[in-house]
This record gives sequence, C-alpha cells and structure tokens, in this order.
Amino acid sequence: MAWARIQVPASSANLGPGFDAVGMALGIYLECRFRTAGSVSIEVSGRDAALIPADESNLIWQTAQEVARQAGPGHTPLPLPPIELQIRNDIPIGKGLGSSAAALTAGVVIADRLLGLHWKPLRILDEAARIEGHPDNVGACVLGSIVASAIDSGGVARAVRLDLPARFGVAVVVPDFELPTTQARAVLPDCYSRADAVFNVQRAALLMAALATGTITAFPAALEDRFHQPFREKLVPGLEEALRLRAPGLLGCALSGAGPSIIVFYERGCEPVCDLIRQIFTLAGHESEVLFTHVPQRGYSLTEEA
Repeated sequence: MAWARIQVPASSANLGPGFDAVGMALGIYLECRFRTAGSVSIEVSGRDAALIPADESNLIWQTAQEVARQAGPGHTPLPLPPIELQIRNDIPIGKGLGSSAAALTAGVVIADRLLGLHWKPLRILDEAARIEGHPDNVGACVLGSIVASAIDSGGVARAVRLDLPARFGVAVVVPDFELPTTQARAVLPDCYSRADAVFNVQRAALLMAALATGTITAFPAALEDRFHQPFREKLVPGLEEALRLRAPGLLGCALSGAGPSIIVFYERGCEPVCDLIRQIFTLAGHESEVLFTHVPQRGYSLTEEA
C-alpha cells in the first residue's frame, strides 16, 4: 500500500447553549500519513507531541482497532494490518479544541481505508460518535463548518451542517493550563430546573438561527448558557469575566468544549477585541495565546500519495 494522508480539523463544541449538540470545525489540523507495514510503527511531531503516545496505546491506532473489532458481518472482527503511522499535530491538547475527536475521526477513516469498507462520511460520523459517546465534536471533524447533531432513538447519529456567515470572524484564546474533560464534566449537575432548560432551548434555537442568517443583533444573548458554563467558571480563571465582556465588534464569547480555551465571535475587521480575552487571562494570573483561525467548509480529507 502506498502512503495515504488524512487531515482532520480541530473543533469547538457547545458554543454556549448547544451543550453536547453543536460543534464547529476550526482551521487547526491533525495530519497523519500511513501505510501498511510489517509491524506497528508510530512517529509523532508537532504541537504537544510529548503528550501523544508513540506506541500501540495511541488513540488513533486504538480507534482503528476498535472499528476492526466491530466492522465485520454481525459485528464480527476483521483483521487489521499493522501500519507505519506518521502524526503531525497542530491542535492544542487538553484545551477544549477537540484533539481527541480529531484522533478518533482519523482512526475511523484509517480503519475504513485499510479494511476497504468504503463508508460514506455520515457512516464515518456515526462510527466516530459511537466510540466518542456524543456527536458534537466528531460531527464538525467529519462534515466541517458548523454542525448541529443528535443521536436518534435508534442510536444513529444525525447531523446537519451550516456555514459561518462571511461577516463573522472566529478566534480561540488558549490559556497556559489544561482542564481534563473528566474534571469539567464532574462539576455539572445531574438535573436542571425547567426554567434553565427553557432558557437553554431558547438560546440554542436563537444561536442556530443567527448563524444561519448572519443576524448580528441576536448576540450576545444567543451565546448565553445555564447548562455548563456557570458550573465551570470556578475551573477556568477569567471565564466569568470573559462571558460578561462587551465591546464594539465583539459578538460574544463561549467556553470551547469543556475548556479551558475560549472561543471568540467577532465582526470581521474588529480582530483587536480578541486581545481583551488574553488580557483577562493575564489579570487572572495566566498567560495565553490568541489563535486567529477560520471555519473550514469541509471536514476531514483523505488523499493517496503517488
């Protein structure tokens, strides 16, 4: 087998009120080159490379094996050949930018290629969501742009994508500390009041309508949330101040996934407002960096090398 190359975007989930339902692809990438080999060999380079296992415990390889275990008729295992895998990562790890979802998606696509399954993107999404447990990040990894997703009553992932309006800009402010997803999940309540549920349903609907139509006046109300951000403020110094920030050209901020990164929506031409979030982190005692990115219109890509 000749070398094949897969590129998977980072992603930001929730976007405020869309908890476990909305994700957005970001133009920051995980890239893998792979080919069949006599034994498994993994090389890692790029951002946070020291945090990525270079042995068979690697999440990409583990995911490919999981797909192979379930991919045969009647969910019987299929033999997965060993590979030589070269990983180049640019996605900050442990910062709420979907690094694990990108790795999961890469693993599913690699298994699909090695096993000759010929799955369509929605089947790739369904498999990735099954392994991940929720479809928001992997939906953006697979389909690109902004994705609203759900697991239906039959356990199948359903997703609809829409493009970010051209007048909207997006940046990510990444602080100098990590926040494990398990810790961020642990602070959430088991139940919510009807008032809080209605609050989030209203704003999630408003957010998707505003993103579909480019309606600036819906912000910042469209990013308000009572499901996860209020409970995670104590874990992310500066988050409370960032969510309350108002400035000309700033549409609003939201915790990116489980955090601690903050996604910033702004009107194009008003990029300097993003530095206000960096300053908030500084006042809270943490360094941070502003990543100006774009929202790619497509998700993962797979190409064969000659």
